[in-house]
Amino acid sequence: MSNGSLESWLHPDTDDQVEHKYLNLHQRVAILLDVAYALDYIAMAQHPLHIVIHPKSSNVLLDSNMVAHVDDFGLARILVEDGSFYKHSTSSMVLRGTIGYAAPEYGAGNMVSTNGDIYSYGILILETVSGKRPTDGGLRQGFSRREYVEQGLLDKVTDIADMQLSSDLENELRSGNDSSYKRRVDCLVSLFRLGISCSQELPSSRTPTRDIIKELHTIKESLNGIM
Repeated sequence: MSNGSLESWLHPDTDDQVEHKYLNLHQRVAILLDVAYALDYIAMAQHPLHIVIHPKSSNVLLDSNMVAHVDDFGLARILVEDGSFYKHSTSSMVLRGTIGYAAPEYGAGNMVSTNGDIYSYGILILETVSGKRPTDGGLRQGFSRREYVEQGLLDKVTDIADMQLSSDLENELRSGNDSSYKRRVDCLVSLFRLGISCSQELPSSRTPTRDIIKELHTIKESLNGIM
């Protein structure tokens, strides 16, 4: 894809001074919505092969129009239907997910699932809005990325947002556009909360894909009103 991966935009190579990569809040929401549609398609598809895509920023590729596509199916989990039960393919037994993105139940040896992908997607939301990898340091001792964000929402959301997004908000505030500033902050809070709800420890507590899409559309419409 001509615009590379989401990872390259969120975490550009500091040695590369040729191009300054920047994603505004509108673009990040649009990308997350594209990925949510892919996740929902896989979750709802009635195929003999049940594919689990394990979303992460390096698997999200951006075309010339900045439309997101989920790729790297070398890391896909394929459950092969065999009579009345499912068995893991060889690839799914060997690889259960990337550190930081993998659902906690995978560590207990549970079968990979769409709920596990929703967990990974929740971590992807938090990464996209905070600009921090799930394995980045700098967290309070013993805190996961999700717990760190939960605490940040109790304090000041701009302190846990990507520096580029925080800078945009500061510019809004300096320009005296209080209404636009408040709406953008509300959208950030909604995104962080969605990431938290998707990455709950219990699979049954995670937000279903259709509800994820509905929430992202609400956020997108709110942002469109202040473009």
